[in-house]
Amino acid sequence: MPMNQVSPLNDMSSANYYTTLEVAKILGMAVRSVQLMVDRGDLQAWKTPGGHRRITRESLERWIQGSRAGVTGVAALHGSVGDQRSSGRRRAAVHVPRILLIEDSSHFQNLVSMLVKQCFPAVDLHIAHDGITGLVSFGHLQPDLIIVDILLPGIDGATMITGLRRHALFGNCKLIVLTSLDEEQRAPYAFALHDVAVVHKPRLVQELPGLIESALQHLLAPAPATPAAEQA
Repeated sequence: MPMNQVSPLNDMSSANYYTTLEVAKILGMAVRSVQLMVDRGDLQAWKTPGGHRRITRESLERWIQGSRAGVTGVAALHGSVGDQRSSGRRRAAVHVPRILLIEDSSHFQNLVSMLVKQCFPAVDLHIAHDGITGLVSFGHLQPDLIIVDILLPGIDGATMITGLRRHALFGNCKLIVLTSLDEEQRAPYAFALHDVAVVHKPRLVQELPGLIESALQHLLAPAPATPAAEQA
């Protein structure tokens, strides 16, 4: 078979496979992203005589299990694969600002983590190591802010940003882009960077905290008021 497939003759029961649209809904991502996962070999699939992909339940469940290890801070998912549609919508009674960092460099993962811990200790930071995992994490977490590298393995940040903005759950989520590219090198990605704050990585320490504060200002607790006696 020409793609990463298992034989449809082994088990034709619909309980054991999904369409790409069903998987896209389960993972909270675009159909095209699911197709890319099949093409990369992340999911096992076969094609019907009409050319439609059918993705095995086993490979989807295996990928979801594996993605937990690739995302820092993501709570374990409960129930069957079909239950994933609603698991990401559960929020605590008291909302904790949530940031999703999508970055493949361990150096910049650590740097951003340090800055968030120092400057915003009440913020819940989650880290995804590539674009596909980032898309899945977005569906599960529904973060208030996404910080994403423009160059990522698997699916580049520009394509992912475009897909996220079209996502039904995107809502008021804010975006900050990290990049090692200078302004001239960013030109091919201009379509995705319109109205998005961009941080050149050499300036990350100086610029990122202020942008995070601006993006989450409506969610961050105000500084305690100074007692009148101290103001005198």
